[in-house]
Amino acid sequence: MDSSVVWKQGMAFDASLEGHSFVIDASEEHGGEGLGPTPKPLVLTALAGCTAMDVISILRKMSVAPSGFSVTAETTLTEQHPRVFEAVTVTYRFEGEGLPTKKLRRAVELSETRYCGVSAMLGKATTILSAIHVNGELLEESAPPG
Repeated sequence: MDSSVVWKQGMAFDASLEGHSFVIDASEEHGGEGLGPTPKPLVLTALAGCTAMDVISILRKMSVAPSGFSVTAETTLTEQHPRVFEAVTVTYRFEGEGLPTKKLRRAVELSETRYCGVSAMLGKATTILSAIHVNGELLEESAPPG
């Protein structure tokens, strides 16, 4: 596994990751031009993508097929440098008729505690909270520690 970036212009870089190319840039307030995402939000995307792929894979093995599914990862940054993630909230949204909520909870739990490597890495640096919604209704929400 490897990733590389090559300076393009200003604060923009051509990024290469496992045969895929895209541009990353700094925000305008930091000299960027908005030519691509900034690095820290890509970490949130990696977290959302990792756990989403786990959950769908686990649900397939459980013979559960939601008609819709999405994952959102949100955080704020600390005020002091280096500016790092405060607690991250991962929200799972399932859509579908007759979804077995026990299996949905279990799939999320397995991703969070056993399979998602991005979650395991980030969990060493910050608190990761989660919420599960089914057909627009909150099913479960983890409480902040303490």
